[in-house]
Amino acid sequence: MDVDNVMIRTGVATAGMTVREVFAECSRANTPGLPFCDANGKVIGRVTLKNILKKSCLPDYLVEMARVLGEQVSGVQDMEARAKEVLGNPIDAYVQAAHLSLSSGSSVVKALAMMEQSDTSYIYVVDDGRYQGVITIHCLADALSPSDTLSP
Repeated sequence: MDVDNVMIRTGVATAGMTVREVFAECSRANTPGLPFCDANGKVIGRVTLKNILKKSCLPDYLVEMARVLGEQVSGVQDMEARAKEVLGNPIDAYVQAAHLSLSSGSSVVKALAMMEQSDTSYIYVVDDGRYQGVITIHCLADALSPSDTLSP
């Protein structure tokens, strides 16, 4: 089976888009991030929900102390307020290096092997420099699991 048969078609992030717009598209498509494309549609980076939230709402000291934090952490309301403030910001400050990609004719086995090798749960599908969609571990699991075997 080729990734073209199971990939998720999503929009892309471009210069000037807001965090709100990226969050909305990621939520709609149930993906962890979007490719960041230039004006010609070439993938030149990526924006991820995890990176946006980390950079805008999660101080480094909390990350360093994550294992020893109690159930109730003070300042959470401040982080929630900060997250809401960030929604109107341009996405440009959150762009990371481009992510793994493969062509739409690649097999799902290759996609899975690349995910495992790179310790990631998604790969972009790119043909001739143009973004086509994303393949996630979830869509691979769906494609490889007959739906009737999941019933009780």
